Amino acid sequence: MSVIMLNVNPNRPDLSKIRLAAKAIKSGKLVVFPTETVYGIGANALDGKACMKIFRVKGRPQDNPLIVHVSSMEMAERIAEIPPKYRKQIMALWPGPLTLILKAKAGIPKEVTAGLPTVAVRFPSNLVALALIKAAGVPIAAPSANVSKRPSATEASHAASYFRKGVAYIIDSGISSFGIESTILDLSGFRILRPGAMTVEQISSAFMKRPILSPEATAKGVKGKPISPGMKYLHYSPEKPLLLFTGNRAELAKIFKRHGNDAAFIGSEESCMALGDLVKNKLVLGRRNDQRMAARNLFRYLIKLDSLDVNFGIAEAVPENGLGTAVMNRLRKASGNRECASAYEAERFIQKIKAPKMRHKAKSSH
Repeated sequence: MSVIMLNVNPNRPDLSKIRLAAKAIKSGKLVVFPTETVYGIGANALDGKACMKIFRVKGRPQDNPLIVHVSSMEMAERIAEIPPKYRKQIMALWPGPLTLILKAKAGIPKEVTAGLPTVAVRFPSNLVALALIKAAGVPIAAPSANVSKRPSATEASHAASYFRKGVAYIIDSGISSFGIESTILDLSGFRILRPGAMTVEQISSAFMKRPILSPEATAKGVKGKPISPGMKYLHYSPEKPLLLFTGNRAELAKIFKRHGNDAAFIGSEESCMALGDLVKNKLVLGRRNDQRMAARNLFRYLIKLDSLDVNFGIAEAVPENGLGTAVMNRLRKASGNRECASAYEAERFIQKIKAPKMRHKAKSSH
């Protein structure tokens, strides 16, 4: 059965369409829906069998826990223990792009928690997401709507390209406003496990203390069982190899003088203008100091990279503060930590990228 697309106004959701999707959730089916961060692929969080479908459709490792989306504090308290000392601060940040790691209450399936005593909970602000959860009457477990390891969907068309089957409905309400996933905060150690759309500065302001940015959040990953999504496995990667460039524009120009026809550039408007005709394929994230625009465009352009007639991509590093922390986290994961600051370092990576292609050509010529 083919996936049905539902076009829904993001500001005035059509409740008749929302009820169709909610009925599918209640009957154990999967629905792709928008949030303010990225699109999610959701199932009834209280139905373990339904949640297992998410893992199968995405090709997601089963030790990678799911985020549970709620539509009220009351719903959150039915599935998790809200620390009384943090309740006021949480209510100041929810609804919003913040996921909390909390002690799970009885009844949450192990498929959702990966067998851990904690559960990841988020109260989104997106009106369509809230309408869907309310209409379903159950919390919805929903990781990002992508095939495992690939860039997250920020448009319904991205999700449609990933999921040809296995999903009942895809709710289309336009481009995600943030374009990058929620921040994950573990309240037990007051540490950020995944930087995201809510900045460290915003969290610090609400809690009156600065959270620890755990080493795993720099994108190196963890060994063993992760306690939140995105900590252990390769994420956000386009099919084409990607390099993360942290050097200056003079070094960047040297790379494109040699590989201008082979590589696409993902970077700031200023750098794109400076490189000029050296780069044939430019994907402009936005102005250098516009972190919100860079976050919103990032996954769209990682997905677009695969459609370009190039062999690889080079992404420009962004300042690592505010939303830039989350953008750099995604770029490191997307590039597989292929990070370089000079044309010389980049060339070493590029030769490794080209080597398999050259071997393939040599074999096919015999």
